[in-house]
Amino acid sequence: MHFASIRVITEDVARLVEFYEKATGQAAKRSTDDFAEIITPAGTLAIASTRTVQGLGANAPRPAADQSVIIEFRVEDVDAEYENLRRFEVDFVTEPVTQPWGNRSLLFRDPDGNLVNFFAPATPDALKRYER
Repeated sequence: MHFASIRVITEDVARLVEFYEKATGQAAKRSTDDFAEIITPAGTLAIASTRTVQGLGANAPRPAADQSVIIEFRVEDVDAEYENLRRFEVDFVTEPVTQPWGNRSLLFRDPDGNLVNFFAPATPDALKRYER
């Protein structure tokens, strides 16, 4: 099995894509006005409009409604990413902090209110967990 992606459903694909391009520094691959992807070596963040899930009826995902998922990106330098994000309007939940489990972490919300975590292993134990 190979993890492929996380897909975020939104009412405004262009706005969310622009946010993630700025936040990650990576250009999105846009397939249509309703679908784009931020592709990384470890996985893909897919961003899709509500039109892509209309056929699911009452069970369709609702945009900006989920509060149980955190989209996480492992980065090289959390503090540098924080300084970069401060250059545009970002709703920060926490400033950079080293968590008890050894990751340096920065939590913020995307324009739809989804939680995003930029993290980097910061202690020897944390670094060991991420060795491949």
